[in-house]
Amino acid sequence: MRIAVAILLTLTVATLVPRAGARADDMARALAALRHDWVKVYYRMPEGQQIAAFPALTARADSIVALYPDAAEPLIVKAVILATYAEVNGGLDALSRVEAARDAALQAAKIDDKEDDAGAYTALGVLYYKVPGWPIGFGNNRKAKAYLDRALAIAPAAIDANYFMGDFLLEQGDKRQARAFLEKARAAPVRPGREDEDAGRREKIAADLAKLGE
Repeated sequence: MRIAVAILLTLTVATLVPRAGARADDMARALAALRHDWVKVYYRMPEGQQIAAFPALTARADSIVALYPDAAEPLIVKAVILATYAEVNGGLDALSRVEAARDAALQAAKIDDKEDDAGAYTALGVLYYKVPGWPIGFGNNRKAKAYLDRALAIAPAAIDANYFMGDFLLEQGDKRQARAFLEKARAAPVRPGREDEDAGRREKIAADLAKLGE
């Protein structure tokens, strides 16, 4: 009897492990496709086309989050898409989008704050320095720096965390420290499978360095 139970348990585990692996692969493929399409919209499309394309991206992000509610990465991608949608479109709906982006990033941080090079903390840092402060929005430079510091503590060489810290410091007028972070972002290795995203980010890095006279 014990042998039969042991065999049954072994077969059950052997069946579940491949299914779990296949599920993770499916999520990774869906997110990779969504990231590539977001890059095309955010970095390459004219403004009018961007605004028309974002609703489909947000709907896809919502679908992936619904399929994988216990995973951090879909929530991070959702936060990025919502934040950039608010950036390019603005208007009366922008505040609701950045609030939803903040909530998604906070949820992702609770699940796994190390996922995607501390992408949840990076997204939160960006939101808190890009969004206007009270009484219009929830922006707060102190919180922005705290979140970016947490991201860099986890992923000190990450291109996004370094770029956004540099951009934040540039906005604050701290040109010396801004340059150091921007140069570190520029030197970050290209992420396999995300070459297009990193190329777009490097355009933003170059633009900020140009403001510093480079």
